Amino acid sequence: MTTTMPPPTRAPVPPGPGPHHRRPRRIRVRVIALLVALAMVWPTVSYARALTYPGDASFLVRSVEWVRDHGGGGLVDTVENWWFAQGPTGPPDPASVPAPAPAPAGALSGASPLPGEGAWTAAATTATGRSAVFTTFQRPDPVHPAVIAGVARIDQTVTQAQMISGTRQPGISVAADRAQVPAQLRSVLVATFNSGFKMKDARGGAFLDGRAVVPLRDGAASLVIDSAGRVDIVAWNGGPTPGPGVIAVRQNLDLIVTGGQPVAGLDSNANGTWGSTNNQLQYTWRSGVGVDAGGDLVYVGGGNLTLATLADAMTSAGVVRGMEFDIHNQMVDMLTYQHQGGVMSSTKLLPDMPRGTDRYLVPDQRDFFAITMR
Repeated sequence: MTTTMPPPTRAPVPPGPGPHHRRPRRIRVRVIALLVALAMVWPTVSYARALTYPGDASFLVRSVEWVRDHGGGGLVDTVENWWFAQGPTGPPDPASVPAPAPAPAGALSGASPLPGEGAWTAAATTATGRSAVFTTFQRPDPVHPAVIAGVARIDQTVTQAQMISGTRQPGISVAADRAQVPAQLRSVLVATFNSGFKMKDARGGAFLDGRAVVPLRDGAASLVIDSAGRVDIVAWNGGPTPGPGVIAVRQNLDLIVTGGQPVAGLDSNANGTWGSTNNQLQYTWRSGVGVDAGGDLVYVGGGNLTLATLADAMTSAGVVRGMEFDIHNQMVDMLTYQHQGGVMSSTKLLPDMPRGTDRYLVPDQRDFFAITMR
């Protein structure tokens, strides 16, 4: 007799999720992916705009400034404090030392261990042969004799100053062709030099083209240009907007030289008076502007300067009131101009200043100053 066995039984398989179960999960994944993509689009577009914004600035400068402007200031400060923590050793790099002129005009100091050190030489001359700008160099840091500071003294009795906006700073929206020395001024141009920090870091304001781009701060170190084109360096006390007779004001931190002496506390930077933490201790490119007892305008700039050695260099050059301007590689520039036979040539204050000699003759992102003959 044949027995038929019943088929084996299987445990019931629970039904899988149907289309109505899978759809919400897929929608959530797609929404998350879309949000991530959108979150990446904005910084990508922003960074691309920073890299292509009109005005002369290197890829590195544009990238670092973009990071600073988008919440990375603390990171940049940390890297800079580490990178610029040590001063140079050994003798000066020959590439950083200006070639001495054959006929120095006066002297900044006594005996000079390097040829031309401390000797004033004419760097720009009027049509009548009168010298308008004198330049020299010095070594303000006895611990680091490789440090070279360039100095320019500008005779304000025969020159006048103009502040020119960059395409991004101090905040006025200008076309690229306006962010350079105007064509009509180039035949009488004798000097150009950089301005101060970006306005968000300057702890002050700017007045230009008849309006306060950023309100002025009482007590801030200020380069002031009057209606005659004459420059003074002061601790500002005129309120958020200047009165008549002032055509431009550029503020940057607080004074570093008063009464012909460096201000106390430059090496401690209490309360962030002179920038971010340890900013003043960095051995980096720095610049400063001041006036001497005779009313001449004095510019000082060089590499591997701390804030204290910058102030020392300024007082050695005779500055009685002075302020720090911009710092770091590719920010510090001072150029002088000679005119011969209708042709203008430009010379860097120091041969190793990083930017080209055509800076300020092409559109620049940062505001700057142009000095012309009266």
